[in-house]
Amino acid sequence: MQAEHPSATTMVTLSAPAAAPKAAPIDEAAVRAVDRALAALRRGEVVAIETADGTVGAAVSVESVALDTVDRLKALTGGTPRLAVTRRRAVVLGLTAAGAAQPASDIANDQAPGAAAEAFGAMTLDRPDGLTADQAHALADPEQYPQAQDALPAGLTATEACPGSREAAAVDLARLARLLPAAITADLPAPPADSAPVNAADWAAEHDLLLVRASDVADYRVYVVRTLRRVADARVPLVGSENTRIYAFRPADGGPEHLAIVIGDPDPTQPVLARLHSECFTGDLLGSLRCDCGDQLRGAIAEIARQGSGVLLYLAQEGRGIGLVNKLRAYRIQDRGFDTVDANEILGFEADERVYLPAAEMLRQLGFDSVRLMTNNPEKLRQLARCGIAVVERVAHIFPANGHNEAYLRTKAERSGHMF
Repeated sequence: MQAEHPSATTMVTLSAPAAAPKAAPIDEAAVRAVDRALAALRRGEVVAIETADGTVGAAVSVESVALDTVDRLKALTGGTPRLAVTRRRAVVLGLTAAGAAQPASDIANDQAPGAAAEAFGAMTLDRPDGLTADQAHALADPEQYPQAQDALPAGLTATEACPGSREAAAVDLARLARLLPAAITADLPAPPADSAPVNAADWAAEHDLLLVRASDVADYRVYVVRTLRRVADARVPLVGSENTRIYAFRPADGGPEHLAIVIGDPDPTQPVLARLHSECFTGDLLGSLRCDCGDQLRGAIAEIARQGSGVLLYLAQEGRGIGLVNKLRAYRIQDRGFDTVDANEILGFEADERVYLPAAEMLRQLGFDSVRLMTNNPEKLRQLARCGIAVVERVAHIFPANGHNEAYLRTKAERSGHMF
């Protein structure tokens, strides 16, 4: 990789920013229910999921699977536990054909209710005698059994999970919780024809389970972004950029804050020089040589200061949206010879799970509706335009390889289309 001065520019022609459709009112109770379900999954608890037809079942993250998990779900529901994984993980296991990938940003930017679950795609894995806890764990976790596809359980079947299904919602909950995107689910059997249907809320309360609706899980990403609010700001002089103010934005679900680092006094009537930077604990703070994130962060601040003003959005999307723990898992897979895209997909994630609705909302709240975007990633150009922010110019943002990240940068160029 050759170094290029970060101020070098490339003009881009994009379609006009998309007009945001009229938003439905936010169901605050639904947002709270999903948020509590995410916390419960991270604690290893079972959660109840109700689908649009009024039926109910239970789900637990595959990361919490113990030897008695399958038996506990059977006893709780009376149904047969099954494993739900992402379509991407099923492809890795050789259980379904690969289809055209859709960026996670497309999914989350779609305002249509239920779009997320449908576009990501989930699969239900089962076998005639059922799956043991060990088998479920091995199928979902490549760290547990790296070559699971070479020794699939006899009679294993893979079935498409319908959008809005319990399985699709359970997988999406695990993904939102930044766990491995897989869950064990079990449905309550249908009651006899002469019996009253089970009331989901009553059943969940009887068994002391948190209840969440599958449709609310599908809408959660969009709802949360619409609650993003500026909660604090302060002047923070930086090395080489003393006239700097940091603004913190917090979503109503209590999730991690996103930060806007505003350097100088950018004119909101003009396209602002902007950089979208996803947090990278290992690169930004520790100086990891596996990526170029630290160079990009410090280089962007220096270049914005050199040009006089601009904004860097520091987005809470570690590991291209999969979280720090999953990023470390992906590093271990890369150490076995896979590239950064393959590693994400082996874990069951898409190559890039970041979303850009938060960035667009932050820019709007800061008073900016057009940007000169510092990026090598064409997806950021497209996604900001889809979110209603005009990108009038691409400003190249390239730094030399360091001997440890050459393969990483090559993969970004060859497989993700980055413009080096």
